[in-house]
Amino acid sequence: MKRFPSRHHCALGALAAALAFTPTAAFAQDVGEPDADLVEGADVEDQNVIIVTAQGRSQVLADVPVAVSAVSGETLQNSGASDIRELNQVAPSLLVSSTGNEANGSARIRGIGTVGDNPGLESSVAVFVDGVYRSRSGSALSELGPIDRVEILRGPQGTLGGRNSSAGLINIYTAPPEFDFSAYGAFTYGNYDAIRVEGGINAPLGDRVAARVDGVYFERDGFYNDITNRGTINNRDRYLVRGQLLFEPNDDLSIRLVGDYSKKDEACCAATFVQPEFAPLARISAGFDPFTRPSDGAALTSTANPIVPVLLALGQDPRALTQDTFNRDLYPTPGRSYEGETEDYGISAEINWDFGNVTLTSITGYREYANSQGSDTDYTTVDILYRAPTENALARDFETFTQELRLTGEAFDGKLDWLIGAYYANEELQVRDNLRFGTQYGNFVACRIAIAINPALVNPGASNCLGANVAALDGTLTGSPAFGAATPAILAGINNLASISDLGTVSEVYNQTSENFAFFTHNIFAITDTLDLTLGLRYTNETKDFDATFRNDNTVCPTNRNLLGGFLGVPTLAPLAGGIISLSCQGNSTSELDGVSLEDSREEEEFTGTAILSWKPTPDLLVYGSYSRGYKAGGFNLDRSALSNPLAFDPANISAAALQFDEETVDAYEIGLKYSTREFGVSIAGFRQEFSNFQLNTFNGAFYIVQTVNSCDSDLGGADRDASATTGACSSDEVAPGVIAQGVEIETYLRPARDLDITLGVTYSYTSFEDNLIGDDTGVPLDPALRLLPGDNLSNAPEIVATSSLTWTPPIGDSGLEGLVFVNARMAGDYNTGSDLIFGKEQDSFVVVNGRVGLTNIADRFAIEGWVNNLFDVGYTQVAFNTPFVAPQQTFSAFLAEPRTYGITVRGKF
Repeated sequence: MKRFPSRHHCALGALAAALAFTPTAAFAQDVGEPDADLVEGADVEDQNVIIVTAQGRSQVLADVPVAVSAVSGETLQNSGASDIRELNQVAPSLLVSSTGNEANGSARIRGIGTVGDNPGLESSVAVFVDGVYRSRSGSALSELGPIDRVEILRGPQGTLGGRNSSAGLINIYTAPPEFDFSAYGAFTYGNYDAIRVEGGINAPLGDRVAARVDGVYFERDGFYNDITNRGTINNRDRYLVRGQLLFEPNDDLSIRLVGDYSKKDEACCAATFVQPEFAPLARISAGFDPFTRPSDGAALTSTANPIVPVLLALGQDPRALTQDTFNRDLYPTPGRSYEGETEDYGISAEINWDFGNVTLTSITGYREYANSQGSDTDYTTVDILYRAPTENALARDFETFTQELRLTGEAFDGKLDWLIGAYYANEELQVRDNLRFGTQYGNFVACRIAIAINPALVNPGASNCLGANVAALDGTLTGSPAFGAATPAILAGINNLASISDLGTVSEVYNQTSENFAFFTHNIFAITDTLDLTLGLRYTNETKDFDATFRNDNTVCPTNRNLLGGFLGVPTLAPLAGGIISLSCQGNSTSELDGVSLEDSREEEEFTGTAILSWKPTPDLLVYGSYSRGYKAGGFNLDRSALSNPLAFDPANISAAALQFDEETVDAYEIGLKYSTREFGVSIAGFRQEFSNFQLNTFNGAFYIVQTVNSCDSDLGGADRDASATTGACSSDEVAPGVIAQGVEIETYLRPARDLDITLGVTYSYTSFEDNLIGDDTGVPLDPALRLLPGDNLSNAPEIVATSSLTWTPPIGDSGLEGLVFVNARMAGDYNTGSDLIFGKEQDSFVVVNGRVGLTNIADRFAIEGWVNNLFDVGYTQVAFNTPFVAPQQTFSAFLAEPRTYGITVRGKF
């Protein structure tokens, strides 16, 4: 009986370049029964060849000129991987991290990925599971169950089907049903009281139908200790159930049905203050200016920073300000919670039908994803900002339907392998929020105003942070009011500001409907027996319809706007009046939006494509060069703060157009070679990727901004590096790409013995912003909050990353018993984790080592393994960010990576 491979689409189905990166995975994988003609014609020394479909046809792995890293389920199991974050350990060009909510997880390839947490931005690195698109990368930060393999495609994707992406793609294949009965189970116990139970059964239901059911349950205490509320944060409490049917009514037709459901009830995600012992530049700068590189200043969390004594006076636990960055004791506001809930479920059907000369593939999927997460959003003991843990707490709900159709075949006596296809996606996204100012917000920000006026007048014990010291301003002591005739209004504005307590968003609802359809073709021309030309083209049309409604009870904002707005035109009063208005209306949280509804729509279309010339001068060597153009859709910033600068906010003229941002495009060039034999292989690739309208979402300490980044061919004379929002414009005909990623990837494997595999991968990627940066492609100036970007590397983009692994599975005696020794390591060079590249958010280079030792194939059924992740308990951060409102000078907080974990696993199979 002919067995159809379970695959997403031709590019995504590839194991291409697996031997050039993780041969352990490739050789460990059961490849089934490859096409006999391909096996006989394969240029390899043994018959254990791997057949892939990277370019729409079955090919021997080493013959495919596509940049792909492939990892088998066995390698992932040895590495301790349970979600896509652990792929960092086995793929040097990949970095997956999460921030204030696991739904915000972001993947980067060659230093490029979606920057920020806004769900209005699509993923630069698309994620597919069993051929079905996951709406955002964060939806894959969950239990995946048994995995057949994972493929990581580097560079822009799209001409072979599925969702287009500008940086790359992660394709996850779960273990499919088989026509032989089997069952398995595993139990794991680890530190932090981790308990993981998984099991499954696979059974044939006759000669033509097979079924499989898998389940995983995982619970664990949190890595952070909530000292205030006596609990732990960043815990695990989740489960997954997946059922599958494989139906093969005849040798030419295969139908695979998959249904899954997962649930998480977890408290996430806490942060600690960044200290200079970890980040040496987390110090006070001259003039409390965060854009000035500090020298030998005191720590940002020391009392030399004038905001810190205010925090302490208002109840901040001092231990949080002085303890080590990686001391995981937390001191949040009493009663505030990080509790959240995530549901993710869906169904899919993949049909492969061979008509003889033509094969039809259809992949249909429907998924729903819902997440909400409460938070003490300022990460301090003082009650400044919070989200109550309800169904509206930074909630995001996705309903996604996708349909892909492909036809493949051959022509001209096999000299042309052709592929044509179509893709359709309909995505309903709803974002809800309930972010509110805390009960101490008014008192706290009134102290920020008092500091700005005269630090000697600060009195946190008074609600307006002045108390009796107001006499130094109202003229009582001096006989001359400090602000002239405006003094009564200024003082009234401070008193109004101080009255903000538990005000802000009652509810916000953003709805976005995205409809995407595409037509694509991907064709391989055999010019000679050793020279191939591949040409691909894709047309994509994307429409997005947006609407939003707001409920807000912050009446202090319009009161102060009316009271002080007239002073914004007075140079001597504008800074102070503007500061009071801004803090009264932070993020456009204002009752002027109460009951307001907005709507807008956008449509875009784009042609993308690829061209590859590949040559195989010897049976073991492949040389190729390629060009590709990629695309990521534009959209809407689902955040009211982007409607306007609070100082310029006009409630009579609110436009949703201010929330739009343009599509991102990339031109990518690559040359490479692959040499592959059974014992040794190496792959070398040089690449350059030029991004226009690079979509950047960053938090400036008060609200999020979305900026599309380009550069100007003309010298701006440093105007892109100053504090002005009006300088540094560029003529539209001189706009050039704003981000360049270029470098070299070297990946090798060595198999000196049948039971020993060694891999090494090194990626050098200089992924940086150009000089003379501007905003969108009309040539507008760069937002001044981003003025450290020009000429520097992107955030979370280390220039050098290396990964390595060793797997040794020696036989023990003659009983079939085997040992297992597995070690892998990842070294990452220095990088800045903050999207604004502010000093003090740097991460020094580090190495993470994982290991696993065990006995397998005990009585041909059982295994016992001891394992450790982050063996040397290396402390490193995922992202550092501006602690909300804690300025001047702005302090930083960080989401920490996981500490050392270890445990024991017992497995059985039947």
